[in-house]
Amino acid sequence: MRAVVIGSSGSGKSTFAARLAAACDLARVELDALNWAPGWTARSLEDPALFERLVDEATAGERWVTDGNYRLAMQRTLPRATHLIWLDYPRSLIMRRVVRRSFLRAIDKRELWPGTGNREDFRRWLDKDHPIRWAWDTYHRRQAQYETLFGEPRLATVEKHRLRSPREADALIARLAAEACLA
Repeated sequence: MRAVVIGSSGSGKSTFAARLAAACDLARVELDALNWAPGWTARSLEDPALFERLVDEATAGERWVTDGNYRLAMQRTLPRATHLIWLDYPRSLIMRRVVRRSFLRAIDKRELWPGTGNREDFRRWLDKDHPIRWAWDTYHRRQAQYETLFGEPRLATVEKHRLRSPREADALIARLAAEACLA
């Protein structure tokens, strides 16, 4: 299985991917960890060739799951993906999740990706690229993009799952894990 997990910021992509990786014995590729360098430098923007190389190296095997919405990463992973999973949750759920996550991260001040020094900071909450604002501002655009992506002919052989609730996500993980055990 080679799965790409997409969805709005705060939808739970990383949590879903970690659970799927554990259930199906997949390598988990956290795209944020590949993207964010020290000082909140976005490799996908500052050094796209390096970001692409990191994605290619992380997904070189036959069993992996990625989580993230990076266009460069999807260009590299979708042609090899067997599954495309969209966490298409209501905006209200996403906003509750992203605010809660940001708050907890700002309180505990834990480094988000080892070696980067990047931490959540309350002072950045109003920045246009902060996850809370980003989730709000990009919600409808993402909906339209992923609706189009799901209909693309080049992905005709990819098993697609559009999940509308966490309950559906739980059921899909259970089903895919059962299928992995039978394979």
